Amino acid sequence: MNDIKHAACLAIDHASTELYDISQEIWKRPETGSEEHNAHDVLTRFLESKGFNVERKFKLDTAFRAFLGSKENGPHIAVMCEYDALPVIGHACGHNLIAESAIAAGLGVKAAFEKAGKPLGCITVLGTPSEETTGGKIDLINQGCFTDVDAAMMVHPAPGDSLNPQLLACASVIVKYSGKASHAAAFPWEGVNALDAAVTCYQTISNLRQQMKPTWRVHGVILNGGVKSNIIPEETELEYSIRTQNKTDLEILTKKCVDCFESAARATGCKVEIRFAGEPYLNVISNLPLLKAFESNCKIINAGDYSKTGSFLDSASTDMGNVSYVVPSIHPCFYIGSDAVNHTREFTVASGDHKAQPYTIAQSKAMAMTAIDVFMNPGLLEEIKTKFKEDLFHN
Repeated sequence: MNDIKHAACLAIDHASTELYDISQEIWKRPETGSEEHNAHDVLTRFLESKGFNVERKFKLDTAFRAFLGSKENGPHIAVMCEYDALPVIGHACGHNLIAESAIAAGLGVKAAFEKAGKPLGCITVLGTPSEETTGGKIDLINQGCFTDVDAAMMVHPAPGDSLNPQLLACASVIVKYSGKASHAAAFPWEGVNALDAAVTCYQTISNLRQQMKPTWRVHGVILNGGVKSNIIPEETELEYSIRTQNKTDLEILTKKCVDCFESAARATGCKVEIRFAGEPYLNVISNLPLLKAFESNCKIINAGDYSKTGSFLDSASTDMGNVSYVVPSIHPCFYIGSDAVNHTREFTVASGDHKAQPYTIAQSKAMAMTAIDVFMNPGLLEEIKTKFKEDLFHN
């Protein structure tokens, strides 16, 4: 390991207690999407104390940007910081650890700049809220926050190490049927049954599954099925998530699902309102040259075991996918000392356990070292950009 990378790793080790305390503060006070005010303040205060230029409430109320250096000095690398929790079960996806790994990587790059005697480029720790809900990264993309970024990175806790998880494109939709209420026993012929529409919709989607590709996913729930058994249901509501391997397939499957939603309305005489929840999450396009550099650095410091076959978090979705369509990106998953799976109470416990700390610190070092590779190797950046263009053509 060269002196600059060594300085980066050493700085992260020296700050490990502070980093753990920040992770714990976020874990103990879970906040859902767009409500992450405490996490925002904790993270920005820390980064300010370490000498970063910090913009609080950057474009969004709970987003932030913390940076060092300048694009004039070299490439601009962004590390993603997530910190929203899930309702009821808290940090069951380990976003407190994602936040810790990002600010730690930023500290490592800062130390690298100091060791080199000058900024080697620009490093940004970007605070991105609402990953579990509305997709804060999409809002930041739409506001031009990635226009001068050359590469983006983040790591995600999981039940095991996975260099290139197959994270799917995803559209979320609310389907609302409107009929006419009537006494279900005395005057059923006066009613128009919205529950029949909801059930028909659910069954029609189930019938569609035979024609779905093995990698496609459609899953949903009935949010409202009526109010009383002796009243013909006047309104019903369903929520569906539609997932595919890429943007093109998502458009195809979404059209098929919309046909199912509308046919249920026609069959039952109901009206239907189809409301998509903002822009869809896109599949993550992992940039292979950037990923290889990350893997190489993991091997140097023995961070994770990416030699294993299989993948973790496959078929999940993230707004980091949208970032990967505008900037060369990577999103590896890492083991945190527990076999618990994401979005469970067991994973909440694991993400707050001190056992997760050495794994998180190791991943932050690997990100910092990878950023240094991009800063110091112009040929690598060119390779990254070339592959990015090729990937976009095929997606």
